[in-house]
Amino acid sequence: MRFLTNKKLWLLAIVVLVPISIVALRTTPAKPLADLPPVIVWAWERPEKLNFINPDRVGVAFLAKTVRLEGDRVLSKPRLQPLELAPGIKLIAVVRIESDHPTLSQTQLHETADQIARLSRFSNVSMVQIDFDATVSERNFYRALLKELRPRVPLLSITALASWCAGDNWLSDLPIDEAVPMLFRMGIDEKHFQSTPRFEPSICASSVGVSTDEPVTPPNVNRLYLFSPNPWTQNSLNSALETFQR
Repeated sequence: MRFLTNKKLWLLAIVVLVPISIVALRTTPAKPLADLPPVIVWAWERPEKLNFINPDRVGVAFLAKTVRLEGDRVLSKPRLQPLELAPGIKLIAVVRIESDHPTLSQTQLHETADQIARLSRFSNVSMVQIDFDATVSERNFYRALLKELRPRVPLLSITALASWCAGDNWLSDLPIDEAVPMLFRMGIDEKHFQSTPRFEPSICASSVGVSTDEPVTPPNVNRLYLFSPNPWTQNSLNSALETFQR
């Protein structure tokens, strides 16, 4: 979701604590992917009050941290905005990865993996999702990162450009539990969805991401991720569920 970044936030020299209770270390095995709700809303870098959500129908994928690969450095920024949640809601911790002329060294790989793996240690996080628009030259690094994370993260998801799941097909052997094709802000990738509305490989076939301001007819999938350019309300969520027939 490169269009959502705000590089000015990297100049902040303070740490803001977020009012979200990710405190208990995981003591039981993670539940399978099928136990997640059929609808997931993304809560990006803004204040969100989601205490109206029915946890049996809807889960939340919240931006937990942003990791920036800059030269040979790994810069980690935690979520800076408050997030109110309904009791019992299933959570997906999202890590946004950005890059600025990275060396993609082994040191950078290990530090990035450590930053991401920490999120899976908490009992109320059901899955970790990585949002990284990796260029062709960054794919080997991304593949190696996912391989390092696989034994450390019980459930691992990634967002995917539409072209990755239609024609490009470099995802087929990645060690992940799901890839979520993004059917919004697609740009030149829009032609891939129009020509191939059914995605391959199979890792792309169970989930899809859509936005409330770009109505499309998504493929028939088990799980629908919803993005909104504005803070969520009960009315906007109900409207999105109706629009996308969920």
